[in-house]
Amino acid sequence: MKTLAALTPFVGDSMPYLYDGSSNEGLRIGSVYAFHLFTDGPGEMEIEGVRYPIEKRTLIFLRPGQPHAFHISPAHPLASHNLYCDLWDNRSPVSLHRLFIYAPNPFRLHEQSRSELCEELDALPGAFSLQPYPHLYDAFLHIVKLYNELQHYRSETVNSLLYAWMLSWHNAVHTRQPRDYRIVRLLEQLEMNPERREPVEQWWTLCGLKRTYFHELFLRETGMTPKAYQHRLWMKRAVNLLQESELSITAIADRLGYPSIHPFTRHFTAYYGVSPKQYRLNPRTKANVPLGDS
Repeated sequence: MKTLAALTPFVGDSMPYLYDGSSNEGLRIGSVYAFHLFTDGPGEMEIEGVRYPIEKRTLIFLRPGQPHAFHISPAHPLASHNLYCDLWDNRSPVSLHRLFIYAPNPFRLHEQSRSELCEELDALPGAFSLQPYPHLYDAFLHIVKLYNELQHYRSETVNSLLYAWMLSWHNAVHTRQPRDYRIVRLLEQLEMNPERREPVEQWWTLCGLKRTYFHELFLRETGMTPKAYQHRLWMKRAVNLLQESELSITAIADRLGYPSIHPFTRHFTAYYGVSPKQYRLNPRTKANVPLGDS
């Protein structure tokens, strides 16, 4: 049994495509692994007889020999970034000369991309929204862009990036992530400005929500209360400043909005199990998982 870490990807082709409901979008199978990243919706994708909605930033992942069809309205064509690849063979990749067979012809491929027993790969969904994961969306577009633009070491570059992207996608699928767009937008703002001691009372205003519903939604989406999430932001920023700056501990406490070094030291020690001074002098003493997240 293989793991995703054993992947040896090879990108054989990448191309933009406009799906407009034409006949060649009907039921078919392909000989290679394929990704289709749609920039807009609505539409539908059929995979092995099951229909999935296509919305903005929907990712479609198809396996070799998997029956599929695109159900797109001619009145509303949808653009997609398509990437065709092998995942287990970068020495004799089939994706350099991929084939499609359309119904009603028998679905018999003389050659298709090599497959391996891999529960982690099998568990990845055929349809997945990248809307809550802007880093994965941007990274996929970056791979496509490099494939089309690079003249030197293209295969080495894009194959390595696809390997990293697949592992990151696996983590996203199996890690709890906020999906409500209001919470996602708020967290992006907070992560960009962790030193701002913006009162939590302003958070539900930014989301356009009432206080009670905001607290319920925030807890459901993040698994944390707003106060706990804010505290974690400050502690993460404290670690960054201790490691990457020459600011004194007093100055760090002041930057994070603490009235003095004493409550900062108390909070940091309770969260990480070591004082800020110990953390800076000997980073190896820090716990792998902060005590505040356990």
